[in-house]
Amino acid sequence: MKSDTIISVSHISKIYRSEEMETIALDDISFTIEKGEFVAIMGPSGSGKSTLMHILGALDLPTSGEYILDGKKVSELSDDDLADIRNQKIGFIFQAFNLLPRTTTMENVMLPMVYASIPKADREARAKKYLEMVGLGHRLHHTSNQISGGQQQRVAIARGLAMNPAILLADEPTGNIASNQAEEIMGIFQHLNDEGHTVVMITHEPDIAAHAKRTIHVRDGKVVSDEKNKRQHRAKYEQVEQ
Repeated sequence: MKSDTIISVSHISKIYRSEEMETIALDDISFTIEKGEFVAIMGPSGSGKSTLMHILGALDLPTSGEYILDGKKVSELSDDDLADIRNQKIGFIFQAFNLLPRTTTMENVMLPMVYASIPKADREARAKKYLEMVGLGHRLHHTSNQISGGQQQRVAIARGLAMNPAILLADEPTGNIASNQAEEIMGIFQHLNDEGHTVVMITHEPDIAAHAKRTIHVRDGKVVSDEKNKRQHRAKYEQVEQ
């Protein structure tokens, strides 16, 4: 494995079994992602992309195959090690935002740093820095129920950046926001990627996947294509305060 490989998935399969039946969610999937890439994993509902996202996020383990994240074999890690990886190596950004209600944007962004026992002054400085980066410097003390869906997703991105993770893992990040806000969010991801962040995005929308530099297509639990986007759709990046 090359030293700049941050994700290595080798012959991953995931099988769910019950007394009545066996369901193959992932079937012999292999690929690598290098540091600094912006990759979209795309597929229709039921394709296996959500299962793959859970494995990439160390939220689940494959039935067979090997997953190496930033040089570590995930299957060999303890529960505590996995929790540390999820908090420190991966910045999660979910479709549903997953913000604490009636809690300020600053407090939401600081939450992963609280778990990591980072001093309060450092937590506040980092939270302010990343909220300003995503255009919410004027919303530091607004609660999550006082801002729009697009702004909530910006808070989620700032929270994902809080621990300076090895990768940003975004699950359908534009699924709950309007199309104009989706373009703004994709502009932020592209800016972060331009700054050197590794971004892995799960989506079922071709026009959203087109913002990435590379697209891995998944169907029926298999990778059916893996190619660089010939023409990356660039979204305008502005630290818009709206």
